[in-house]
Amino acid sequence: MEAQLFHIFRNTPLGRETLFQSTYFCSKTGAAINIYVPEFTKFLMYFENDVIQINLDESYLTAPGSALEHATEVVMQKNIKPKFIKPKHFTASTLPDIPTGFDFMCCPRSISDLSSKIGIGYIGPRVRRIVKSARFPVLITSPVYKEWSSITVFFGGSANAVNALKLGFRIKRATKMPLYIFTQAEKGHKKTCKDVIKHENLEKEMEQLADRWQIFEKGKFEENLYKVPHDSLVVLGAYGHGFIKDIVFGSKMEKIQSTVSNNLLIVGPNYTATV
Repeated sequence: MEAQLFHIFRNTPLGRETLFQSTYFCSKTGAAINIYVPEFTKFLMYFENDVIQINLDESYLTAPGSALEHATEVVMQKNIKPKFIKPKHFTASTLPDIPTGFDFMCCPRSISDLSSKIGIGYIGPRVRRIVKSARFPVLITSPVYKEWSSITVFFGGSANAVNALKLGFRIKRATKMPLYIFTQAEKGHKKTCKDVIKHENLEKEMEQLADRWQIFEKGKFEENLYKVPHDSLVVLGAYGHGFIKDIVFGSKMEKIQSTVSNNLLIVGPNYTATV
């Protein structure tokens, strides 16, 4: 079954950049794009253990008369036919319910703030809640459209990092792009990471699909981030806990998202990956 990506369209130049990024992701992975053009500044997303109300700013309602046309123009440039979501259920008359049964969702670094706040180093609280609650990975785009020619997975040994690695394998198979694994190993943990790969029966995939596994045992994490290719899709886990201080909001992930300008594909704790 064809994978589905969910995108909220904002009919502004910044919104166009984000839609270009979603369209590029779909063109490379073979996913279909599902676009929601909001008619109201609020909507609900019902997840298994959370209900998230998204409060959009007024820029998302800019020029509603041309929004469908503009969104269609962007997507058709990649020869992809867009699907537009029309809410069927409403919790209140101006509060639509948006389905959550997607395979991916694209977000700018902040869903709900004006362009003055959108930038590297700022991920809005609603985006964080979506990452934490969703069963799908969240694509957080760079501030402007940026193509990628490789995949870089941050692997720290936790269950969530394993899911990120499996997702990296999936993207590698779909795109045929080089796959790089990046591990910041603290003292004594190099062997532990390799043990995790063996325990998860991923040795074959690592041999066949990973083009390079860089294990950094020296240097500061933020300094080693310079080794991440600037044109790579970065795949990482959020809220994980593992043998190494893993990629979590509040520590290493914050350093990643505030340091690199790459597009980020983030795996939350409710995502379950298959090889």
